[in-house]
Amino acid sequence: TLSQSGPFTADDIVIRFHDSGQEPSFNDYIRQQIVRLKRLGKIRTSETYTAALKSFSSFMKGSDILFGELSSDLLMEYEAYLKNRGNSPNTISFYMRILKAVYNRAVENGLTGQRNLFKSVYTGVEKTLKRAIHLNDIRRIKRLDLSLKPHLDFARDMFLFCFYTRGMSFVDMAYLTEKNIMENRLIYHRRKTGKLINLPMQERALLVLKEYKDGNKPYLFPILSTLHKTEQQKLNRLHKVITKVNKSLKAIGKELHIPIKLTTYVARHSYATVLKRAGVATSIIS
Repeated sequence: TLSQSGPFTADDIVIRFHDSGQEPSFNDYIRQQIVRLKRLGKIRTSETYTAALKSFSSFMKGSDILFGELSSDLLMEYEAYLKNRGNSPNTISFYMRILKAVYNRAVENGLTGQRNLFKSVYTGVEKTLKRAIHLNDIRRIKRLDLSLKPHLDFARDMFLFCFYTRGMSFVDMAYLTEKNIMENRLIYHRRKTGKLINLPMQERALLVLKEYKDGNKPYLFPILSTLHKTEQQKLNRLHKVITKVNKSLKAIGKELHIPIKLTTYVARHSYATVLKRAGVATSIIS
């Protein structure tokens, strides 16, 4: 297969297909899309494609499949496989939509014909319960005595800092440096969208930063360091830390009997929800 011969492009697959007269591998084409996304700097999206490929390959027991072998029946079997593994409808749809996007791109590239294979499987999005807690719960998290559990302190600080900074994402927090704090204002570009954020720093947010202040380190929080030189190294480190933080937040939520499983996303969503419950207009919140 092409994946065994090093980097390749969509054109390489098309040329190989037409030259050989053989149908291309659907799995190889997904792998090529992952490489393409990484080259475009769309690391997060490439990870979702990798997750979908891993899931589909597990269903196929590691065997590649040609485009011509794809069928509605096979996709329905894959859907049943995912259901039996306990995946939610939205998770199933997540995988199916990625496979469908890859398939449609292959159709555009002339690698296969459009056979509307995904019409019999679920590709929608179900409404989920909003992940938000009340302001009183935020106060309880802040006041919780963790003197006997200091390993949970960092997770709580990340949760509170996220809330104090209007729902700042964990990735953006990880990349903060001294240059992002100017005259008690937080100024940074969102890594996901590139949008400029400029907001006043609450005193409580400044106190959190003070706990981790170290002029010898490049970042304000002990998440990334000079040891993480490549984007992949940084990405691996971020995944490791955020997994650990969310595990600690889950323990905090359990101790406080908070009905929602605490994650950094809960802090992000709670900020907007607290404002809404306080009567602030949606246009202002936006």
